[in-house]
Amino acid sequence: MRLAVISDIHGNLAALEAVLADIKARGVDRTVNLGDCVTSPLWPKETFEALQALALPTVRGNHDRWIEEFPDDKLSPAGLFARNALTAEQRRALHSLPSHLQLDDGIFACHGTPDNDTACLLEESLDDGRFVPARREVLATRLASEPTARVVLCGHSHRQAAVQGPRDCLVLNPGSVGCPVFADIPFAAKLEHRSPHARYAILTRKQRGWQVELLALEYDWDAASARALANNRPEWAHAMLTGYVE
Repeated sequence: MRLAVISDIHGNLAALEAVLADIKARGVDRTVNLGDCVTSPLWPKETFEALQALALPTVRGNHDRWIEEFPDDKLSPAGLFARNALTAEQRRALHSLPSHLQLDDGIFACHGTPDNDTACLLEESLDDGRFVPARREVLATRLASEPTARVVLCGHSHRQAAVQGPRDCLVLNPGSVGCPVFADIPFAAKLEHRSPHARYAILTRKQRGWQVELLALEYDWDAASARALANNRPEWAHAMLTGYVE
């Protein structure tokens, strides 16, 4: 079995199309989506429609939830752009996605942690907002509610990583398909340098466990940057080109 894991598309249709083409070329058996599907000043409606046609097993991300729950004045500018681009039915469909999925072979899929879609699983946040790898005891506490999981899939931080956690549980964050850094957060400029690549992962079942491929693809990030500029978001345009916010 080969499972592609995608997450944090954030309305970047150009990046999503590149990832989907690569998945098809690699002959993957199944694809799972860990949420935060559309929120951005890019192509939220078009991305929603593309994902709706694919009907992938999908976890609800915090932005997928907020786009329906929050009033306008609590949404980020990217969230408000996405809300206005989608129909009420489309917003409800995002909100109705499950908070987690139990897949075959002991695989548990969530967006943040098993219990919190706004918390990172593999990272801890410093006082200035930067992320560092989570300490072993912190990760064990966050995974305590899923003691039988053999693999835990998570997103949210947009940082690609694979670690062997407690009880030999593999924990995988595939990185972000379309948003290396979410430019609307106040501490975005303080995060480490990243890259503009479209990221995802492939899990392959082996005799002794799972093989992990962490992939970073070139795509037309000039088009994504131009789309952000056309929608009056220069900080997003810069992030699409470089992977970081100045």
